[in-house]
Amino acid sequence: MKREKHGFGDRLLDWLLRPASRPWQLLSLAVVLGVCVSTSLRENWGSDNAFVVKAAQTLLAGGSPYEDKRFLYLPSAVLMAVPEALLPTAVLRWTLPVAMSGLLGVGWLAALRMFSVPLRSRFAVVGFPVLALAYKPYVNLVLIGNWTSISAAALPVALLLAHRRSWAAAGLVVGLAIACKPMLVPVGLVFVLARQWRGLAVAVLVPLGMSLLGALMMPSPTLFFTKTLPFLLQGQDAYALPWDASPVAVLPRLGVPGPVAVVVAFAGAGAGLWAARTRWRRAEQETDGGELRLVETACMVMLAAFLVSRPSFDHYLLVVLPLLLASAVRPGSMPRSPWFWLALTPQVALLPWPSELAHKRRAFKDCATLCGLAILLVRRALRSARVTLEPVTTAGSPPRTEPECAATPAESASRTAF
Repeated sequence: MKREKHGFGDRLLDWLLRPASRPWQLLSLAVVLGVCVSTSLRENWGSDNAFVVKAAQTLLAGGSPYEDKRFLYLPSAVLMAVPEALLPTAVLRWTLPVAMSGLLGVGWLAALRMFSVPLRSRFAVVGFPVLALAYKPYVNLVLIGNWTSISAAALPVALLLAHRRSWAAAGLVVGLAIACKPMLVPVGLVFVLARQWRGLAVAVLVPLGMSLLGALMMPSPTLFFTKTLPFLLQGQDAYALPWDASPVAVLPRLGVPGPVAVVVAFAGAGAGLWAARTRWRRAEQETDGGELRLVETACMVMLAAFLVSRPSFDHYLLVVLPLLLASAVRPGSMPRSPWFWLALTPQVALLPWPSELAHKRRAFKDCATLCGLAILLVRRALRSARVTLEPVTTAGSPPRTEPECAATPAESASRTAF
C-alpha cells in the first residue's frame, strides 16, 4: 500500500530520508572534526579523563587507585584505563576528543539502524553534526573526556542487538560498558521485563568478573567500599554540586527542604519505572516491529535513574537522546511533539540566558531538561492505546458497518520480535 502524505512533517521526513550528497557528507565530517580540534586546543581539556588516567598510573606504580576519592568507577575500569595511561598527554590531547566523538557517532548510527534509517540519508549525515553544534552537552562531553561516551555508544548497540534477538550479545555489550562505568546498570530491568535471563546473567557476570580481576591486581581494593562508595552515595561534595542536575541537589538550592527534595526525586523515579513497565506491556500498532517499545522502555528506565543519581550531569542525557531523536521517523514518537523540543531548549548552545543561569548555576537548566524529558516520556508511556474504528468493505458487497466488523483487534507485532 502506498502511504499518502499530506502534512509538512511527512514531506520533511521524506526529504530527510533521501541520500545526502557528497558535499553534505564532507561538510558534516568537517564540522565534527572541527569540534574535536577546538576542544583539543582548550586549556581545560580532559578534566574528567585525568582522574581515570591517574588511577591507572597509580596501579602501574603499585598503589591503590582508590586513594583518590574522585576515582568513582569499578576496579574493572582501572584495567580499561591502562592503555590511556601508557600514552603521552600530547597524544591523548588529540586522540581522545576524536575517540569521544567516534563513540557518540557509533551510538547515533546504531540508533538509526534501530529504526531502519539509511545511514547515507540526510537525516543520518546532517543530524549528527547538528547535534554536535546545537546541543551544548555534546561539546562538554568531548571536552572533558568522560566515559559517559562509552555508555552512549553501548546502549543503542545493545538495543539493536536485542531487537534482532541477540540478547546474549546485548548483555555482553552492556556488561562491558558497566565494567568501564556503571551507568547502564538500570538497563538490567529491560532484560527482566523481556525475561531474557541469559542476557541478564552475561550483563552481570562480565563486569563482576573483570572487577574481581582488577581487585586482585591492586593493593587495598576494600577502599572502594570504605572510602569511594560512601563518598559517591552522599553525592560527592561541593566540587560537583554546581554541575549536579539531579532534583535531589537542585531543589535544595531553590529553597526546598532536603527531605522533600529526596521524596520528590524518588517519587519521580518510581513513576518512571512504573511507566517503563506499562510501556513494555502496551501493545504496538501492527506496522511496528517492537523497536519503539524497546527504545522508549530503556530510555524511561535510564531517565528514572538520572532523577535520583548523585550526581547527575548534563552529558548523561546523551545516553538516551540519540535514540529518541532517531525515533522521529515513527508516527506518534516523542520528537513529533513540540514539547520535546521545548524541553531541549535550555541546552541549545547559542541561546542567551540570564547571568544567574550561566556557568556554575547551569545545573538549573540541566535539571529542567532532565525533568522535562522524563515527564514527556512518562506521559507517552501511560497514554492509553487508541483504536480507530473504520467500516470494512469487500469487493462486490455493500459496506458492512456492524460493530463486530468495524474494529478487529490487531495482534501485537512487538511480541513477535522478542
